[in-house]
Amino acid sequence: MAWPQAEDFDALAPETFDSTQAVYADLRERCPVAYSRAWGGFWALMTYDDVVAAAGDYKTFTTTVQNVVPKVAFTGRRPPLHLDPPEHTPFRRALNPLFVSSRIKAMEAPVRRFVVELLQPLIDRGEGDICGDFSSHLPIRVFAEWMNINDEQAAELRAVGRAFNIAVQSNIDEVVKETSLQLYAIARALIEERKARPLNPETDAITALLAARHEGEPLNEDLILGCIRQVLVVGIIAPTVMIGSIAVHLSRDPELQAKLRAEPELIPDAIEEFLRLYTPYRGFARTAVCPVTMGGREIEPGEPIALVYASANRDEAKFTDGTRFKLGRENIGEHVAFGRGPHACPGAPLARLQLRLALEELLARTKGFEVTGEITPTRMPEIGALMVPMRFVGV
Repeated sequence: MAWPQAEDFDALAPETFDSTQAVYADLRERCPVAYSRAWGGFWALMTYDDVVAAAGDYKTFTTTVQNVVPKVAFTGRRPPLHLDPPEHTPFRRALNPLFVSSRIKAMEAPVRRFVVELLQPLIDRGEGDICGDFSSHLPIRVFAEWMNINDEQAAELRAVGRAFNIAVQSNIDEVVKETSLQLYAIARALIEERKARPLNPETDAITALLAARHEGEPLNEDLILGCIRQVLVVGIIAPTVMIGSIAVHLSRDPELQAKLRAEPELIPDAIEEFLRLYTPYRGFARTAVCPVTMGGREIEPGEPIALVYASANRDEAKFTDGTRFKLGRENIGEHVAFGRGPHACPGAPLARLQLRLALEELLARTKGFEVTGEITPTRMPEIGALMVPMRFVGV
């Protein structure tokens, strides 16, 4: 077949933990709106300004066709991520109150307990895979707690969610489809349970969605099902990768590791810089709804566009010395690790809580830690560490 564009980069090229960012830095310099033939062809926005502009303009760049590259949604529409305003707004309105500061504060004690229960065995053993043995399990427990799921349902979610996680990161489409359908079954059972026994809508996502009204009418139940299915796993993969990437960075920078161990009050600031530097999602996708010119490139309607947050957050036109970790960075609050615009991640406060507590306990319970073998990186749509063998020296 004749490709519509010459290829600017090969998104399927072999990668290491560090190699992808070198490719993105090159593209920001020579081809900030780049084209790859991978997965049927897509555009990639590499600069901060282009990513922010597209993320905020849902009328030109829709999320309703494809929300990640490569496309992994095979089993229905899942609000709010798969809808644009105003259709997505009632779902966000129902979910946003469940991430207010009081709700997140109430989650701190159980999240810290999960961190300790999962982390201490690795430290006692003196070695392990920080992702496979710790960070891939933590967010599933956290979301089960946040969603008020009982122990039996949580065990099922842990098994299916972990299988889904691995399949997505490994691009095993058939397993992605199979486990996605299993997640729908879990979501369907939870909805039926909440119909029979509602909980407090101020602290329970499913009850809140069932109780929500838009223009006097309840929300579409098929879309509620899709929303719960989305919520079940939307916060699973990113923390897995992010914690692994933080561990790699600190292993390479023992001075920073020691500084944060000695001054734990710096950890929240460090988390923001880690989020900028190791954004776990390369970026979400949009589809042009009309002809668009960006960076001198002509993008046709219907063509998928990756908003590469991981590149935007290292753009030195926005973040001075953007490839380096810098505590106290003056404009750190402007990073796009959680997106921007109407689809900015509502669960960012819960994600920050997990990352902070994981790093606090990792540092407090060790004298040091280091990578001991090959780091296995993720593939698109995530970016970062999938497997990190490490050695731990306990206190």
